[in-house]
Amino acid sequence: MIDIRKSLRSNFHEEEINMAPLIDMVFLLLIFFMVTTSFVKETGIDVHRPTAATATLKNKGNILLGVSEAGGIFFEKKVIDIRSVRAHIERSLAENPEGAVVIVADRKSDTGVVVKVMDQCRLAGATRVSIAAAKPNLDR
Repeated sequence: MIDIRKSLRSNFHEEEINMAPLIDMVFLLLIFFMVTTSFVKETGIDVHRPTAATATLKNKGNILLGVSEAGGIFFEKKVIDIRSVRAHIERSLAENPEGAVVIVADRKSDTGVVVKVMDQCRLAGATRVSIAAAKPNLDR
């Protein structure tokens, strides 16, 4: 005759879930997303860019400078003085030698301020300095 109690006791063992592979996988995913994430630096100001029919998209790592309508200069979400533009651009070019400087100026900003910013960028050693523009809306 079969002893049911004995067979149930001998086959009964507790199942366990091993958490180590799960934790390893979570850490690998975290590292993967941290490495593949691109960090976008912004000027810290909303501007109404002028339109240009020849505007092109640049995907390379850019150094952004903002010029507001009132003539304020913004770099990495901070207001800076025209005299410190050169130092900031030199530091950014040391970190990213292939970076191009893009000046994001409001369409109503003073041209003199934009020219002074461009001049400081070139004095800092930037060879590629451009002004951001939006493509015109041709759907009208």
